[in-house]
Amino acid sequence: MSPRHRARRRRHRPLRTGLFTLVAAVAAAFALTLGTGGGQLVARPSATAPAVGTGSPSATAAAPPEASTRAARTVGQAVADAGADAEGAVAVSVLDLGSGVTAGSELPGPDATGGAADGSAPAADAEGGATGGGHAFITASIVKADILAALLRQSGTALGAAQRAQAEAMIEQSDNDAAGELYEAIGGADGLDEANRAFGLTGTTAGRDGYWGLTTTTTEDQLRLLRVIFTDESPLDADDRAYLQDLMGLIAQDQAWGVSAAAGPDGTAKLKNGWLSRSADGLWAVNSIGLVTRDGHDLLVAVLSDGNSTEESGISLVESVAVAAVEALVGDGTD
Repeated sequence: MSPRHRARRRRHRPLRTGLFTLVAAVAAAFALTLGTGGGQLVARPSATAPAVGTGSPSATAAAPPEASTRAARTVGQAVADAGADAEGAVAVSVLDLGSGVTAGSELPGPDATGGAADGSAPAADAEGGATGGGHAFITASIVKADILAALLRQSGTALGAAQRAQAEAMIEQSDNDAAGELYEAIGGADGLDEANRAFGLTGTTAGRDGYWGLTTTTTEDQLRLLRVIFTDESPLDADDRAYLQDLMGLIAQDQAWGVSAAAGPDGTAKLKNGWLSRSADGLWAVNSIGLVTRDGHDLLVAVLSDGNSTEESGISLVESVAVAAVEALVGDGTD
């Protein structure tokens, strides 16, 4: 069965785990083949972030540099705890839309070697992101949010009834046939790459020959995509953003795992998940992206993982890392 048709509609109930024993993250970033673990623990402070998109213009929140630096350390420590037993690589990026503080961590797989052992952050680039990390993960079905964003950008007018039905099936049910049709509608890999350039995604490459699930990306890029969807600093107009946001809030109950775990019992989440067993080694890529509302904070969260022995262990890892990152950021006084 081809990778683009492997995602199942029947989901297992997600496993939730507590924080694991603290370990130091090691290994420098290096080139990696898809579906294998590896990478480096990196903290990614950012100086600015847009306010949440509500359909009307809003000001851009600016985070003091020291707040982002402090949050980067706190989140990095918490994620190292949560990912201590990870079987492969896992990365997270999180942005508090109210304060503008963003931070992230990338943990190597157990086979990663070399690099600094102190988990220190690499130098920041001109946009506040970190340089020197950026393990490329396959998207699996989280790319469906990207496909719909690209379609909405291209359309210029409201989608027709047929495409709306396909879009709703693709996002709410993670329907693969609908995704394939809409991927072709945007021009396949070339169309998605062109849209992603407009979205500012510099580390994402669309899957070729119709294999949209093998698109490669980073958590930094997924955070940029979430900004396109959930903020008014976006090439999409307010109606298109609201439409995509609404669909991400209507995910089928048996797929409502992942970053939603970070919302806690009283919070909410709008999300898209992805899961795929690699044909080469049988290991799982499990990903989750979305908007999480917790304790009065609106947070964009992206968690990517690969090298998981089972789908269930990948879900458990993604949820643990999402909870750790959000709790650390919210608890770090980012108001």
